[in-house]
Amino acid sequence: MALLTDVLEWLQALPQPALVGATGGLVFAECTIGLGFIAPGEGGLLIAATTVDSVQRFLLLWAVVTVCAGMGDSIGFAIGRRFGPRLRETRLIQKYGTEGWDRATGILRRRGPWAVFFARFLPVVRTLMPAAAGTSGLPYRKFFPAVLAGAACWSAMHIAIGAALGEAAKQIEGLISTGGTYVVAGLALALIVTVVLRKRRKAKRALALPVADADPELEPA
Repeated sequence: MALLTDVLEWLQALPQPALVGATGGLVFAECTIGLGFIAPGEGGLLIAATTVDSVQRFLLLWAVVTVCAGMGDSIGFAIGRRFGPRLRETRLIQKYGTEGWDRATGILRRRGPWAVFFARFLPVVRTLMPAAAGTSGLPYRKFFPAVLAGAACWSAMHIAIGAALGEAAKQIEGLISTGGTYVVAGLALALIVTVVLRKRRKAKRALALPVADADPELEPA
């Protein structure tokens, strides 16, 4: 039984609107403040990307994910603009660190749209950044282009990685036995989970750094 190939072929056989729509929904939820801590947008995108086997599939998934990320971030921005500094006192921000929130708003004041762009590549940070941008006074006309550019680059990178992993899985499966396939699948899953968890822990530690300790020029500590 070709386990990996069967799974990938099953995913590829799913109706494109359903698969792409579900992925876009996860990314949209991850980009909205609060939901980003429970919605596996990044993991869902990588899984969906393993089904990409043509330029058309790549472009469709890329366009939908980019738009959904931009919409989710825009909602987070609107929440920040609507509630302002009061968000700092909410349970969500208290849980993940008021120091991190203060640091994010401080970086936004100094770096503006560039902070928004690079936040897209950082787990946890990309969830807090839109609302922080809304409270910082950054104009939406500067926020949205940075969000859209970051989302486009982020989604293209993850789709390319997922597509490469899907193709590599098929190649590897052709060279090993069924038992070896289960082992490789288990190791691959464990590796993905480990990488995602480490990225999230690293981002949380970065957010927890006191504002006073943050370098004004954004150099690594």
